[in-house]
Amino acid sequence: MPAPLAEIRPLVDESPLRPRGRRRRPAPQIRQKVDAASLAASIQLQEEQRDLFYSLIAIGMKLGLLSIGVVSLLKLSFAFSQRINRHSEISSVLSVQTGRLISLQRRFDRLYTIGGYRRLMDEHDQWIEPNRVRVIWR
Repeated sequence: MPAPLAEIRPLVDESPLRPRGRRRRPAPQIRQKVDAASLAASIQLQEEQRDLFYSLIAIGMKLGLLSIGVVSLLKLSFAFSQRINRHSEISSVLSVQTGRLISLQRRFDRLYTIGGYRRLMDEHDQWIEPNRVRVIWR
């Protein structure tokens, strides 16, 4: 048998404490009266904190620029020392080659003086036939 209508429970919970459709308002905040000295102290504290923050930003920027400058100077000094090393190496090679050039010039000049042909023949101990051309390979 079907149940009597009085015993059927409703599907929606209808509690008398909270009516549906209305939103709950937050409790009103209790405002305290703040005297002028407390207000001035809090404003001064905020200003000091802001000044500290800006000072930290400024010091960070100064340290960044200082580190960029130091790194640039280190790179320049390294490049300068490499340049000095290369210059000394090139100058030593140049002095050796200059000495060789001077000795070869003197030897060449001696060939075109009186008796230069005879000196050339004396340097080379093999005999050259009179009708042959002498080729000297270096």
